[in-house]
Amino acid sequence: MCMAHKSCVSEADSAAAAAALFAWGANSYGQLGLGHKEDVLLPQRLSNFCEPGCIKSVTGGGGHSAAVTDGGSLFVCGLNKDGQLGLGHTEDVLCFTICKPLLGCPIRQVACGWDFTIMLTEIGQVLSCGSNAFGQLGVPHGPRRCVVPQAVELLREKVVCVAAGLRHALATTVSGSVFQWGTGLASSGRRLCAGQTLPLFLTAKEPSRVMGLEDSTAVCVVAGSDHSASLTDTGELYVWGRNKHGQLASLAAFLLLPQRIDARCFQDEKVTAVWSGWTHLVAQTETGKVFTWGRADYGQLGRRLESPEGQKPHKQDSQLTFWRPQSSVSLPLCCLTGAAKLIQIGSCTHGTGWSCLELPAHGHQWAAMEPVE
Repeated sequence: MCMAHKSCVSEADSAAAAAALFAWGANSYGQLGLGHKEDVLLPQRLSNFCEPGCIKSVTGGGGHSAAVTDGGSLFVCGLNKDGQLGLGHTEDVLCFTICKPLLGCPIRQVACGWDFTIMLTEIGQVLSCGSNAFGQLGVPHGPRRCVVPQAVELLREKVVCVAAGLRHALATTVSGSVFQWGTGLASSGRRLCAGQTLPLFLTAKEPSRVMGLEDSTAVCVVAGSDHSASLTDTGELYVWGRNKHGQLASLAAFLLLPQRIDARCFQDEKVTAVWSGWTHLVAQTETGKVFTWGRADYGQLGRRLESPEGQKPHKQDSQLTFWRPQSSVSLPLCCLTGAAKLIQIGSCTHGTGWSCLELPAHGHQWAAMEPVE
């Protein structure tokens, strides 16, 4: 999906500025909101969508999509077998539909996991709906699924950011603490860190403070399928979880506790924004440079890497290479150095290509990670 804002040409028009939503790609459950379940190869505009409100953000889960308007309304569509759309039923929805249970409760942010949804209200309260099979709703004694958004009561402090992975979720509070819940990372952690004790936040079915971040102040969190990341107010990036594709910039197979990525990886610049795909990450620094690392076999890093055939990558100045345009790479972006703004549409959990999440791979898998001397 893509969101295109119309420019305001006068003061009179500025108040009525609208947003156009285009959708394409896999559509097995109607997650494109086009009214059918056929895959779409070329962008199609969604007509009469949430007018007159402007679209503020769009995000996607395993088979469902969600959009938040400037007025705080939440629109959802797609797969709904576990009630992840929060509509009070479990029928799939083919067109973007307003989430009526949340009328009168303005939404600030929404994060879609594989089969669940996390909502953040304007007053800093966290809501959740969908599957709770792994405790990903943050309601430890609740049912295995919830079809109407419910409050995550154990988060008593105001929350400023939420994120959702495959089967885990995170929240950043106004004081800069990070909480995680859902047991989605626990099985990989036990297998890859045999003999070590897993920290509570990897096994909790209710919000548990992430250990190892006590000396930092988090401003946001992001999540991949089996990893998490936190950005601090000083521009440092911490990562933890599974590292199958080098997305944690570490040689370890699994990081039980948050580990800071060395600033040299970002050419000694502060990180100002971070996005996560299913198995890759994108970061932007204070001067606008954009860095990508992790899984790469669907072109999601936006740059060439060493291929199975032995093509050698270009030598770079930093450990995490930031994207430089090459004539052999067909992309609409001519340069990202000094970029003023970068947008990744939510988590894009079923997309391929640059800065989106990939479909399950078959055959060779490429990855970019911290190089070994």
